[in-house]
Amino acid sequence: SYIPKRSLHSLNCIGIPQGTEDAPVRKRLLEDYGIEIGAGLGVMAGKAWRIGLMGQGATTRNVDLVLAALRTILR
Repeated sequence: SYIPKRSLHSLNCIGIPQGTEDAPVRKRLLEDYGIEIGAGLGVMAGKAWRIGLMGQGATTRNVDLVLAALRTILR
């Protein structure tokens, strides 16, 4: 965790690959896959994505779907 004292177990923060623009990836995820992830906030803006894993989103199937969509977009 980047900020251990303020971490949330229901939220994953992943680093954005160097050279990748944040907003276009999130836009494609939403438009092409119906998946919405959060942008980094504060010092993490443009450096990380926030992916929630609560309730229905906490299934293996949904996690696999998000990862597959990100792999496709980032290629």
